[in-house]
Amino acid sequence: MPMDTLHYLSLMDVSTMLRTGEVTSVAVTETLLSRIATYDGALKSYTTVLNDRALARARQADTELRCGFWRGPLHGVPIAVKDLCYTSYAPTAAGMFIHKDHVPSYSATVVERLERAGAIMLGKLTMTEGAYALHHPKMPTPLNPWHADAWTGASSSGSGVATAAGLCYGSLGSDTGGSIRYPSSGCGLTGLKPTWGRVSRWGICHLAETLDHIGPMTRTAGDCAAVLAAIAGADPHDPSALLDPVPDYLALLGGGIRGLRVGIAEAYAFEGLDPEVLAMMIAAKEKLAELGARLVPVTFPPVEDALRAWGRVCSVETAVAHEATYPSRAPEYGAGLGDFLASASRISATELGKAGIERRRFAGKVAEVFQDIDVLIAPVLKAPTPSLAEWSEMVAGDISHILRFSAEFNFTGQPAITLNGGFDKRGAPMGFQLVGKHLSEDLLLRAGHAYQSSTDWHARHPVLG
Repeated sequence: MPMDTLHYLSLMDVSTMLRTGEVTSVAVTETLLSRIATYDGALKSYTTVLNDRALARARQADTELRCGFWRGPLHGVPIAVKDLCYTSYAPTAAGMFIHKDHVPSYSATVVERLERAGAIMLGKLTMTEGAYALHHPKMPTPLNPWHADAWTGASSSGSGVATAAGLCYGSLGSDTGGSIRYPSSGCGLTGLKPTWGRVSRWGICHLAETLDHIGPMTRTAGDCAAVLAAIAGADPHDPSALLDPVPDYLALLGGGIRGLRVGIAEAYAFEGLDPEVLAMMIAAKEKLAELGARLVPVTFPPVEDALRAWGRVCSVETAVAHEATYPSRAPEYGAGLGDFLASASRISATELGKAGIERRRFAGKVAEVFQDIDVLIAPVLKAPTPSLAEWSEMVAGDISHILRFSAEFNFTGQPAITLNGGFDKRGAPMGFQLVGKHLSEDLLLRAGHAYQSSTDWHARHPVLG
């Protein structure tokens, strides 16, 4: 395998080559570290690169593999994590200037599980301040490798950029209102927001604790399955982590989707879309039908009240997460997160109580819809990925239209997979999502794998340099 093409292989392809001895973990790790050194000065996807540690771990992986000790599909594969995952050996800033030198005393459960599975930690990935909407003005802002003026997605921006640009084979992101799905869509990736509690959040810097999800961002559904299998499951440190057994996601990938009931909510998911996004959505549903899925018309409940309630819950829980430093250090916050935190003080106890009631009501209405379907297809955004200037204007005003197809599923805690469904006229990727019932990640991954086995959008990569 020529080293100049190695970086864009799938995680699972590299895993196979490592296990058979066709390449070594050291060679693969050196290739990606060299690529980071060459391109990330402009892309700014990494906030910390762990060169020496990564190579030491790669040497250990090669020794283990030569001795016949195989930890699983991540063994020897270089990955990276969003910089809200605690690491005892590197700073965890969570995109916040005031925490830029903070080195935790322990690592997040997801980090420990990845390393126990043999993954090589390349470094920590850039993110928006506190996992909200904007990057702190004193912290790096990543550039989309597909189009320099296209939004990278918030808040897992570095995870999207690094994985798309061939600077890691997979990454972890977090999603409170869409932050795995936005960068996965905008950077042409496969991103999975698992069921709330499917993945432990011990050692994670929270935005809003009852809305936060941790999940994989990769190039294929198979890669997502491998990462999810490593990080999912009960955790004694996190009482909110679900106790349900973790399926063998990789073994279940190839079952096909014949008979899969795909919900088509015309008014919710198709009306009012930009023509480019609408064309992508029509092509995606037709492809699923071609692969044997049944398209089932459904009526999705109105989301406006749920989105307003999500905003109140998110704002107040964000204030809880920052009570040690806000408002005591308010001047050190960027405008976006600072304004959001300030808004929490204007939410009354009655409004917060009503938001909690609306959350339960909405979840019940959505559960009723899923009585008749297995998955729901929806766009990630109503229009192609906005430009950086457009995004800044949106954040300064009403972002409800950005949240239109995402935040409601953080409210319900359901899993959703984002898949690349094509490119806009600028050449920037556009994604759609499949949303499932709680703990249906195996089904979503199987559907994503079937779709990718019959399309090649996920196999296209940005040209750098």
